[in-house]
Amino acid sequence: MQTKKFGYVRVSSKDQNEGRQIESTKEQGIEERDIFMDKQSGKDFNREKYQALKQCLREGDILYIHSLDRFGRNKDEIINEWQDITKIIKADIIVLDMPLLDTTNYKDSMGSFISDLVLQILSWMAQEERERIRKRQREGIDVAIKKGVQFGRPKAEPTDEFYQAYGKWKAGEITATAAIEEAGMKRTTFYKLVKEIEEQDKDA
Repeated sequence: MQTKKFGYVRVSSKDQNEGRQIESTKEQGIEERDIFMDKQSGKDFNREKYQALKQCLREGDILYIHSLDRFGRNKDEIINEWQDITKIIKADIIVLDMPLLDTTNYKDSMGSFISDLVLQILSWMAQEERERIRKRQREGIDVAIKKGVQFGRPKAEPTDEFYQAYGKWKAGEITATAAIEEAGMKRTTFYKLVKEIEEQDKDA
């Protein structure tokens, strides 16, 4: 049975550079066509390229990953996927920045125990780091809100052009379509402002 090598690369967003991971994977003699890359979060394994890679893996193949956190971020899911690949598919996994996580070296029970133990520790650390990042993001948002920073789309405000167009439209001088064009707004924004103004007039 011929052993085939595959590489898996993941970055969290389109802004991150995957070059370092790809280069370290190519150094293992893996052809570019056999390197699968996802540009999305590692919170779960519902990733298009990862799932395609898994379909390609056969018994005896070797999967190279730059580091465990590139594989995934959720402890239980990392362990489940690891077991699925190594025990069910019977392929090997090599984590390049962690020599202890190289299943090609551990075929006896003691070696397998050590590898599993290290995997448990590192996958827990990956999840903890993800939780810390999430907590820092939440704290940053809370601080920004206290300082008056607004998130999401800015609230639409009526302009002079809107008031002029609105007045002509209500007077029957122009159509609603012409008023929207004259106000220089989207239809939904125009009608939203109309509703706000007319509700204010009712309350006045």
